[in-house]
Amino acid sequence: MSNQAKLELDGKTYVLPTLTGSENEKAVDISALRANTGYITIDDGYGNTGSCTSNITFIDGDQGILRYRGIPIEELAEKSNFVETAFLIIYGELPTRAQLKWFSDLFTANQYLHEDMTYHFQGFPSGAHPMAILSAMINAASCYDEDLMHWQWGKNQQFDIYVARLLSQVRTIAAYSYRKSKGLPPIYPKQSYKYTANLLHMMFSNPYEDFELKPEVVKALDLIFLLHADHEQNCSTSTVRMVASSQANLFASCAAGVCALWGPLHGGANQAVIEMLQQIHKEGDDGSKFITAAKDRNSGKKLMGFGHRVYKNYDPRAKIIKKACDEVLLKLNINDPLLDIAKRLEEAALKDPYFVERKLYPNVDFYSGIIMRAIGIPVEMFTVMFAIGRMPGWIANYKEIMEEPKSRIYRPRQIYTGHTLNHYVPLEDRK
Repeated sequence: MSNQAKLELDGKTYVLPTLTGSENEKAVDISALRANTGYITIDDGYGNTGSCTSNITFIDGDQGILRYRGIPIEELAEKSNFVETAFLIIYGELPTRAQLKWFSDLFTANQYLHEDMTYHFQGFPSGAHPMAILSAMINAASCYDEDLMHWQWGKNQQFDIYVARLLSQVRTIAAYSYRKSKGLPPIYPKQSYKYTANLLHMMFSNPYEDFELKPEVVKALDLIFLLHADHEQNCSTSTVRMVASSQANLFASCAAGVCALWGPLHGGANQAVIEMLQQIHKEGDDGSKFITAAKDRNSGKKLMGFGHRVYKNYDPRAKIIKKACDEVLLKLNINDPLLDIAKRLEEAALKDPYFVERKLYPNVDFYSGIIMRAIGIPVEMFTVMFAIGRMPGWIANYKEIMEEPKSRIYRPRQIYTGHTLNHYVPLEDRK
């Protein structure tokens, strides 16, 4: 017999059902709590609330485990690539050779933006943040497909095309956004280039000469995308599910995810790493003084890119990306004082007892920020790269909520703490 929880309220005892996930995660089901008792629960920030069941991603923060569809992130990072992993996350299984070719061909067929969209880019000021452009243009892209604008789950068989179109066009939009911010003309995608190589081509080539695609650079950026492809019910993924629950289309739901990711407490962590390094360098420090100050609670100094809210152990993605980071820096032979400071901070965090005891290890944001800076991606584009990587997870969660037969619109409750019954006072009588 399954476990049951008992709740005593107002002299009555209520029995609440429980459930256990496939990895032994336990939950008390309070779905009928308000209907049966008149009470709701308060959980500010939803830190103890499961908004759904999902079979996409599993995280054990205490053990440093991350798995997509049951496959350890370490195996995918070593043996897979972003496009194949995107298929796994969205469709639930690794693709066959034929399925992977079909998926890749769909990407190629749907990577071009409608030519009229280039005029929309011209409407943004030169200083517009690329995340604002990305969100707006994802929504705008949906306007060029009449079927998508009126699309309903189960009544249209175009979902696979929309998946490929969004995943493919998001990098085209990202590249155009970057070039717009630099006052440069857009570069069209090449059918002969694979996913990540094409993004770098569209960002950094010019009309007269293609960007040199170093294999280590392409591989490192592809790995960043793969490692960020999904991460359970974080702020942006939950936002996508919230919007999707209203039956909004795929593009609108994922555009909302971009807006949530834009916040500095979510997607801006790798940008904060570089800004921290810039500040350390500006102060004439090689990192030593900052490390000392970071150990003083009263200094106001905080190590960005170290520790993680979910992982109480080492972030498994950080172990993977550290190797790629070292390889890229060695290959590019870059002389950058900020990267020197970063290596000093990393060494301290891995050896200094103060940081080791508190498990303030470098996380994936620390290394991804360093890699992107080394590649030449500007700081304001870091979160855009995060959005590209997270797109498969958003799509998979959208698909999951649409396939749930009992799915209903998300509608959190609240406890009202404002005025009791109040009355309108005419303007002339107000003091």
